[in-house]
Amino acid sequence: MPRYEYKVVPAPSKGRKGKGVKGAEARFSYGLQELMNEIAGDGWEYQRAETLPSVERSGLTSTTTEWRNVLVFRRLRNNDAEAFSPELLPAPAEDAIPADVAEKPVAVVAETPVETASEKTPQPVQTAGAAQASPEDQPWDNGVEDTSDVRGVSASLEKLSAARKPSDSAS
Repeated sequence: MPRYEYKVVPAPSKGRKGKGVKGAEARFSYGLQELMNEIAGDGWEYQRAETLPSVERSGLTSTTTEWRNVLVFRRLRNNDAEAFSPELLPAPAEDAIPADVAEKPVAVVAETPVETASEKTPQPVQTAGAAQASPEDQPWDNGVEDTSDVRGVSASLEKLSAARKPSDSAS
């Protein structure tokens, strides 16, 4: 069963001027003829003219119904799924894979549990009767969740830096 695709275009509301075309009716017919021939040149077949309602806004809250004249065209579908036949590729030859690649074992990596940010971030200790510490007293609590132990890393870097300074000055 053939399948079609459809194209609906607005019918012309004004005529076109042409050589030897005189009068409003002749211009309208000529404009319609030119539109239909232009669309038919792309493979579309004329089916019918329709007058259909179109609900449109009028003002802020009201709507009106406008009647629109349209032309309906159809053509056979070019890219029909039934006409599609995929080409199967041949299977790769066994001798195409080098023996050393085919025999290598696959490394398996064990998963380790990931620490959450709440486990890494130090929490201030509150004692009974002690005043609430201000944000300036807690430089690590800036409202952003800490995902790494930066303070421990920076302390380690300072120790490493201190240990290397005498040797760097000797060189």
